Amino acid sequence: MARPKSYRDLIVWQKAMAMARRAYSIIKTLPKREAFGLGDQIRRAAVSIASNVAEGHGRLSDLQFRHFLGQARGSLFEMQTQLELAIDLGYLEKKHGSELMEDASEVGRILNGLLRALKTRAASGDVSCNSANSANPASPAS
Repeated sequence: MARPKSYRDLIVWQKAMAMARRAYSIIKTLPKREAFGLGDQIRRAAVSIASNVAEGHGRLSDLQFRHFLGQARGSLFEMQTQLELAIDLGYLEKKHGSELMEDASEVGRILNGLLRALKTRAASGDVSCNSANSANPASPAS
């Protein structure tokens, strides 16, 4: 398994970007008093997920990539916590929050799979990860 040439080819990045766009749309429905509080935190966490995937892809080793994927996973959990709070407080309609939580669950599954694949590769001693010419299970099928 080798990395695709661009982070844009990673399904996890594509899904995280779609989730961030949805977060921006949904946050507009929050009460004005929360626009710069909880809403801003949700937006920042959502953007951080895709950003960390991209930054990690640009690093020179799988170990560094895994570190940034771990950061993305942490931001994902942060966003889910903030969404849950917004729903519980009645700031966000349950329907909208549930849609975003479903997106987050999917991104989380993909992140976990990619982390597992990188860990397995590290344990097996496969160093072909830095070749940009091979397919990656986290990238779209050709």
